[in-house]
Amino acid sequence: MFISVVIPTYNRQPILEKCLKALEKQQLNDDKISDYEVVLVDDGSTDGTLEWLKENKQDFPHVRSFSQDHNGPSAARNLGVNKAKGDIIIFIDSDLVVTETFLQYHANALVKGEKKLGSDRFFTYGAVINTCNFEQPTSEPYKITDFSAAYFATGNVAIPRKWLEKAGLFDTRFQLYGWEDLELGVRLKQLGLTLIKCPEAVGYHWHPPFSLAQIPNLIDKEIQRGRMGVLFYQKHPTFEVRLMIQMTLFHRILWGILSLGGTLNERTLAPILQWLINQGKPQLALEIARIFLNWYNVKGVYSAYQERKEALNN
Repeated sequence: MFISVVIPTYNRQPILEKCLKALEKQQLNDDKISDYEVVLVDDGSTDGTLEWLKENKQDFPHVRSFSQDHNGPSAARNLGVNKAKGDIIIFIDSDLVVTETFLQYHANALVKGEKKLGSDRFFTYGAVINTCNFEQPTSEPYKITDFSAAYFATGNVAIPRKWLEKAGLFDTRFQLYGWEDLELGVRLKQLGLTLIKCPEAVGYHWHPPFSLAQIPNLIDKEIQRGRMGVLFYQKHPTFEVRLMIQMTLFHRILWGILSLGGTLNERTLAPILQWLINQGKPQLALEIARIFLNWYNVKGVYSAYQERKEALNN
């Protein structure tokens, strides 16, 4: 098989360097993989990503790079798939650092899965471990918070190209944060594709340690995720999608109670969050912050849903 690793990127040059270097160090120990390429799509970065890559292209012989205006990850991944040469597409994010056996384990799982199922109507989903260790991201141990029940998420997934094309690729209307990959997953499930987990194909998702300065951006992302969630539900008006996007009475009550109706918010919780950060517990601080972040998400969902109803009635 020939594998194309498709990576969208936007203003992530420092961690992107680690991402690409890890992909150049792949150890292929059998003939399952004939060759591979890395298709990098720059989504209008302003941090000099393309200039840096041009200056260092000799270090990345597997990389082919393309660029577009800032149209979001859906359009970037679609461009990557269209430019890819491989019959197998692996999606990862540009802040993911993989192990040296990453491609080999995905290939092993793809071959084993086809023998077991008698077809290629499936995809393999690797493990994603979150870390804020920039110097040695792959040293992070697996944590319970790294568990994901997602059916199809583009952080670490390998899939035959033909199924992406048959499903129609990513919906480019998802231009804000969230849901574009899970929405494609619904269409792949409708085509009868099976998920095969491949925990040996590990990627380490780097993000900076949580700080109070990140909160405005995190709140904005939750509101965006709420708006995109309504688009998701518009395309697939099922109770399962309502649960996924938190558009249920249960979620309104749950996060309303936990946040005391919004009383526990970024202002009132700031002292305890900063204290935890000072104690060297930024991850715990982030988990507590999720109380009000989820409340913003639920409010964003219902606000966008009400706007859409009013627009349809006018």
